[in-house]
Amino acid sequence: MLMLLFLLLFLLLLLLLLLLPPLAVLRQQQSQGPRLSWLACLQHHVAWGLLCWAAAWQQRRLEQRTLYVGQSQQQALRRCLKRAQGPRCPLRGSTDMSTFRNHLPLTKASQAPEEEREGQLPTSNQHQGEASLQATLLGLTALNKAYPEALAPGGKACVTPASPWPQALPWPWHALGHVSPTGSKDPGALLLEALRSPGLRALEAGTAVELLDVFSGLEANGEELAEAIAAGNPGAPLPRRAAELLEALEQGSRGLALRLWPKLQVVVTLDAGGQAEAVAALGALWCQGLDFFSPAYAASGGVVGLNLWPEKPRGLYVLPPGAPLIELLPVKEGPQEEAAPTILLAEAQKGKKYELVLTDHASLTRCCLGDVVRVVGAYNQCPVVRFIGRLGQTLSVRGEDIGEDMFSEALGQAVGQWPGAKLLDHSCVESSILDSSGGSAPHYEVFVALRGLRNLSEENRDKLDHCLQEISPCYKSLRFRGSVGPARVHLVGQGAFRALREALAASPSSPFPPEMPRVLRHRSLAQLLQRRVVS
Repeated sequence: MLMLLFLLLFLLLLLLLLLLPPLAVLRQQQSQGPRLSWLACLQHHVAWGLLCWAAAWQQRRLEQRTLYVGQSQQQALRRCLKRAQGPRCPLRGSTDMSTFRNHLPLTKASQAPEEEREGQLPTSNQHQGEASLQATLLGLTALNKAYPEALAPGGKACVTPASPWPQALPWPWHALGHVSPTGSKDPGALLLEALRSPGLRALEAGTAVELLDVFSGLEANGEELAEAIAAGNPGAPLPRRAAELLEALEQGSRGLALRLWPKLQVVVTLDAGGQAEAVAALGALWCQGLDFFSPAYAASGGVVGLNLWPEKPRGLYVLPPGAPLIELLPVKEGPQEEAAPTILLAEAQKGKKYELVLTDHASLTRCCLGDVVRVVGAYNQCPVVRFIGRLGQTLSVRGEDIGEDMFSEALGQAVGQWPGAKLLDHSCVESSILDSSGGSAPHYEVFVALRGLRNLSEENRDKLDHCLQEISPCYKSLRFRGSVGPARVHLVGQGAFRALREALAASPSSPFPPEMPRVLRHRSLAQLLQRRVVS
């Protein structure tokens, strides 16, 4: 009887939800005031109740699976093999992990040009999968717990076509708290709608580098945006809000977000490789004083890390034990005579570094993604990790192997010695890509976007090479012998990296979004930046 009553209540809620949208639209057509209609508020409360129920179910599943990681990964392997189709599945009927490893050797993610990556990695369509659903449902509830008003009606807006939430939720959940036009793909329309809403509590963007482009475009086109808001294009004319926008822009970049949205509490973006630099720039300038939250870490094969703690320092993720199957390959310093075997999640050791290995049913390939993590703790039996770099973003012209984390550290130290400069973006190219050695020793070509510095002196350019020598003894030795030339630093103009990201996004096989490559291996992309050098 109790189950029957629950089923009837659930059906009534569904019927109510089906009736709410047309009624809410009708009500909003009748009222042009800024307040939300009572029907929209009711729809929000019902949708939020259903989301909490779904999130609680996913939380129980995550708790159960992380308590019994070995069994969970064995089940993930069985599902992977069961769904695999065609002759590429030699293991039908066998779910033994040792047999799985022996029959499917590790393959490396290609370090080929960005345009040629197609087919090299597991093909999870835009982060689809259970981990994506968990990241979205648990992330929304965690966000609401940390920032209770962020998901209130009209409390948040997404200013990029891509959402930071890995899984698109069906109606009515997709409209929770949003002021943005549902399904809009026009970045200008999304930004205008957000600017028209001064009461935002949460600002969303697909990734941090995309949000960086949004704020740069806002500063460049502020007068046009203010004119559109004052004229009511779209919506009702808001001349006072247009004046507030112009006044906020006149005061500069630092703290701009809080001047535009005084009640803003948090910025939500999807974390991925190459995003940390943009987060630091946003936090130091436009989004100063705001918290940042990412519901998940997304790699080339899909979502591989869940963030359950908005209140903790950014960058801590649980590796989920479900599909796609995740293995860990130990990373050792220096040359390795023999490749180490992979381990499962329960075998991870705190303090150790591992490369992620992903397998899904679409490719049935044990692919080394190149994403390197350090284990910093545990959630039940699952490792909690911090992503520290990507092996595919290593610079090496003479075998020196300058990793992504090492180069970023050296560049940060160098920029810190440039008076008034703040690093916004950078990309590196090995000189052989651009044929720029001209008979001299091979070297790095480094393109940077800065705020607060318009020209680079030779003294400033040399500081990067000095910092690289301090960080890498191997690089220092090669420089001393003349086998490697000094790194050459170029300052690019405004919009250069936005153009690069547009070129990357236009390629179906590009990892962007969400990953932002910091080492370019295709000449046309490097030349795109080279043409925009201003100093």
